[in-house]
Amino acid sequence: MLDGQTVMPKALSLLFDIINNEYSRCLALWERGARKVFDPGGLSCPDIPGVVALAPVFFLSNHMPKPQKPRNVSARSTQGVTVFEVARLAGVAPITVSRVLNQPGKVKKDTLLKVLQVIEETGYVRNQIAGSLASNRTRLVAVIVPVLTNPIFSDTYQAIATWLAKADYQVLLGISGYHAAQEEELIEVVLSRRPDGIILTGTAHTELSRKRLQSTGIPVVETWDMTDNPIDMLIGFSHEEIGRREAQHLLAKGYRHFAIMEVDDPRGLRRSASFIGELALHGITPCHRQTFQGLPTLAQGRAGLVELLGFRQRPLMIVCSSDTLAHGVLTEAASRGLSVPGEFAVMGFGDMNFAAFTYPALSTVRIDGTDIGHRAAAALLERLKVKTHSPPVVTDVGFTLVDRDSTAMLPPL
Repeated sequence: MLDGQTVMPKALSLLFDIINNEYSRCLALWERGARKVFDPGGLSCPDIPGVVALAPVFFLSNHMPKPQKPRNVSARSTQGVTVFEVARLAGVAPITVSRVLNQPGKVKKDTLLKVLQVIEETGYVRNQIAGSLASNRTRLVAVIVPVLTNPIFSDTYQAIATWLAKADYQVLLGISGYHAAQEEELIEVVLSRRPDGIILTGTAHTELSRKRLQSTGIPVVETWDMTDNPIDMLIGFSHEEIGRREAQHLLAKGYRHFAIMEVDDPRGLRRSASFIGELALHGITPCHRQTFQGLPTLAQGRAGLVELLGFRQRPLMIVCSSDTLAHGVLTEAASRGLSVPGEFAVMGFGDMNFAAFTYPALSTVRIDGTDIGHRAAAALLERLKVKTHSPPVVTDVGFTLVDRDSTAMLPPL
């Protein structure tokens, strides 16, 4: 017959094995992304049958066998490295590895350094999906822009990504190409990834896109536009106001003959319509309009000026929907020995980094894309911080008309 001294160690050993097996199974499901499996801040594992509480694991951790000494792991063997492998090599419990990754300030320095060394040696990458199940956060923000080849949009994207990175958020980038239908597809895919927030370019979306965005409750920031009916938050400027102000500005400089050169970007088309409307209020009609398909290019600007050579009114003020088109006009004019602004005056949009260095220097409209990006990211982070729906944020960042040598003040008639 066995005495109590013999039975108790065996019973305790069996109990430890049961607890640790259930604990490991719980964490394994957590790493594989099971929903509501394990809350690092709690003690229960409600969706795992047979696991009532994990409190004994913490209490009994001091009685576990001594861990093995960390060993080097080859690059080939790091495939599929789990939190358990890291814990075993570091000689700690898996929950300690979790704390190192999520709450390093609560881990002793020597333990922290030991675990971080093993993580580096093994190339372990944390399972963000598992972490997001516990925190209900993915640490992802989706950003959808029309193009990245246009510096004004790339400046906005870079500012957003930099600002969000400081708050430990990563950016999921989508390119819509100025097409609402393509944006709709992107939004559907993005929402399936459950981002913490979405930043969009413009306010013209399909009805289905608006319904999807509103139904999720995810914070949304629209940029580069103004509207009376934003989905949520809005950081931008009025394209209609730019068109009106451009027309008033150029009329005040003495111009009376106008042509518009644009691509089929919806926001640019709205600026042009507003510009033409303002001219009509001053009795100036018609206004010749050239619309190209796709993204603006220098070739389009050059071809556009060739078409305008047949117009006899001089000087002809050519208003372009982008600095790229305007640069093409200046290039073609120079190749033909035409005087700018004597015969043709040119105004662009965007104030790209080359605009001040063309010959002659290009007059344009300046939009601070970096400021828009910073404001959009800050508004989104503030919403995520408060975790409750707050009043809509609508910010008009405005614009600046930049006068350079490609437009000139004409003498009075």
